[in-house]
Amino acid sequence: MVDNINNFCLILAGGKGRRLWPCSREDCPKQFLDFFSTGRTLLQQAYDRMCKFIPKDNIYVSTNQIYAGMVAEQLPELPRLNILSEPIFRNTAPSLAWATHRILHMNPDARVVVVPSDQAVFKEDEFMRNVLDGLDFAGGNDCMLTMGIRPTRPEPGYGYIQLGEKSDCCEGVYKVKSFTEKPDREFAKMFMDSGEFYWNTGLFIANVQYLRNTLKNIFPPVLRNLEEDEEKTFSVEAELAFVKENFPSYPNLSIEYGILEKNDNVYVMKCDFGWADLGMWHSIYESMSKGMGDNVVISSRVITEDSRNNIIKLPDDHLGIINGLDGYIVAEKGNVLLICKKEDSSALIRKYVNEVQVKYCLLYTSDAAD
Repeated sequence: MVDNINNFCLILAGGKGRRLWPCSREDCPKQFLDFFSTGRTLLQQAYDRMCKFIPKDNIYVSTNQIYAGMVAEQLPELPRLNILSEPIFRNTAPSLAWATHRILHMNPDARVVVVPSDQAVFKEDEFMRNVLDGLDFAGGNDCMLTMGIRPTRPEPGYGYIQLGEKSDCCEGVYKVKSFTEKPDREFAKMFMDSGEFYWNTGLFIANVQYLRNTLKNIFPPVLRNLEEDEEKTFSVEAELAFVKENFPSYPNLSIEYGILEKNDNVYVMKCDFGWADLGMWHSIYESMSKGMGDNVVISSRVITEDSRNNIIKLPDDHLGIINGLDGYIVAEKGNVLLICKKEDSSALIRKYVNEVQVKYCLLYTSDAAD
């Protein structure tokens, strides 16, 4: 197919990956891991997926400066200037603001799709069709478009989008009535049963002019100073110098909270491309095919007996023998073995990471693993 030169992509790859601890560590978070032993890391898979229909020179990766070397190593074909290396950890809205500024100067007619690096897509042809339809919609409409997936379970770890009025200019697109981020399980079940709510995939699409105007309302001092600093003459070197000095001035806002929840002009496209968030142990378990006893064993040698509903990931040179467990995560990497209840594990893992650091002075990195 012919690439559309107006189509751009931003891959978000700056997270610390705490929810998949201990396999994901701060010095090498999940997006840089070949988690399922496929031969490609999650970041590489996201890039491979997007460059099938986005020009390679139009793909940008947002990350923190401590990970920029890993991005360059894993994506050697990506131009180095397309790695947006942030000097400090911030959330996704500042990442989008920087990318929007760069892309606007590359192509003022650009349409941008924002893609997390830690997702699974099982129907890639359908995914491509949905994203291209979304880019066309965003090209002709000043709005934010998010991609929604019908819930298959009451998952409290996801965000939910309530469908409002149907758009009359694009099939399967609806005005967003409300957003709810990570409800408790009871509300998640009510949302799923109602049929009005879709999962928020974290995939967002908009044209670059609309993004620029929206972001200027959210970050007025930083972006106004950047535009004034350029004095109508853009250069990447000047932009990089400005970002190095001023990026810490951005507040710590996500795209969901900073843009979508505060914007009346947001739409959702109903999609069915086989999606899973690979950021949590529980969601990985739910998205994968189950073996004997409904256990999920990821690239590990394991013998199970009287055990069910578990997710297990051990080092390649280890053998696990597991008896009598029901509904647990069993994960080991380097110097840490984690065994904890699978249900709603994200909050527990955050607690354990903090406790380990305080009680044993053990870094969240994998340095001590060797």
